[in-house]
Amino acid sequence: MKYFIHLSYKGSRYRGWQKQPNAPSVQAVLEEALAKMTGRKINCIGCGRTDAGVHARQFFGHIVVPEPFEYDPVFRLNKMLPDDIAVSDIFEVPRTVHAQHDAVWRTYEYYFHFRKDPFLSDISAFYSPEGLNLEAMARAVKLVSEARDFRSFCKQPDLYKNTLCEIASAELEPFSGGERLCFRIRADRFLRGMVRLLTGNILEVGYGRLPLEVFEDCLKNGTSAPYFKEAYPQGLYLSAVTYAFLE
Repeated sequence: MKYFIHLSYKGSRYRGWQKQPNAPSVQAVLEEALAKMTGRKINCIGCGRTDAGVHARQFFGHIVVPEPFEYDPVFRLNKMLPDDIAVSDIFEVPRTVHAQHDAVWRTYEYYFHFRKDPFLSDISAFYSPEGLNLEAMARAVKLVSEARDFRSFCKQPDLYKNTLCEIASAELEPFSGGERLCFRIRADRFLRGMVRLLTGNILEVGYGRLPLEVFEDCLKNGTSAPYFKEAYPQGLYLSAVTYAFLE
């Protein structure tokens, strides 16, 4: 039987979702809890991967077990997991469904704050508001929404057959009286490092260190951004994953 696990996590103390030697990961912690709960080794395939320090408001993984659960697996699993990982649902899916390959849209959000706040330090990125032009940033975000090829904003573009992504939406949303800002982007796929590189260079446009014309050229012609600036990891969230069979 195949099940989807719907979870969220605060990624501050993990080296990302994916298991890796000699470093804590969300996948490893979840699989350890699953093994304790079921008495057998279970591999959980995630809907994607997040980098070290990056969070997920919504994340899905699939597991295969030989028989249905005869108890409430959500409650038991949550009792075994640390406070920074929470499971909201576990439900049966067709055996042909794949958590990663069948996701049709993913949404990422990047949160900034412009006044130092110790309660936001590991869940949002602190940047100076001095000299930051939000209108210029908004124009850069609009260019992102119209772009197709993101080779310039990928850490390892040669790993991919192509670097094309379909952007469903991209927007910049101020909130908390302008003291905080959210960059939200929804696409069919994301390349490695893409959101943090986009965010970092949009900030460079906002600070006037990267001309908007150069940023546009990077998007249109695949040229490397002169700063290739990557935003801090703690501001980034995987916020939504969409599947056709769940709509």
